[in-house]
Amino acid sequence: MEISFYLLFNGNCEAAFNFYLEALGAKLLHLQRFSDSEMQDIEPAWKEKIMHCGIEKDGFVLMGSDSRDSSGGVITGDNVQLALNFNSEEELDTIYKKLSAGGEETMPLQNTFWGAKFGMCKDKFGVCWMFNYDRPQQGASSN
Repeated sequence: MEISFYLLFNGNCEAAFNFYLEALGAKLLHLQRFSDSEMQDIEPAWKEKIMHCGIEKDGFVLMGSDSRDSSGGVITGDNVQLALNFNSEEELDTIYKKLSAGGEETMPLQNTFWGAKFGMCKDKFGVCWMFNYDRPQQGASSN
């Protein structure tokens, strides 16, 4: 299992990550805009916002996105989540069940269009967690 930090922004994720790239001397790993996704209900103003991005420096990965939270946006201080990336679906299910117990399930575990099983919760202490298991690609060889 890998643990990373995930930052949420109110529409300025790209500017923030360009700043972090420069300041840290990091490498861009990936950048996906909402318009790159299969989502159909994207407002025009959000099409070029960041759905998911990641940078890396010395083995440390920082990820982020622009939040489409309809409850008023991201509150600074609540915009950091711990992202867990699992090697097995069983481990994801077990740890999700434990960390979400007594807390709030903010996105139930589900299969996603990007080929992962993904979910989010806020634990009983108010810490936000993201859970991801990248399903094996069909037809991929296992060398």
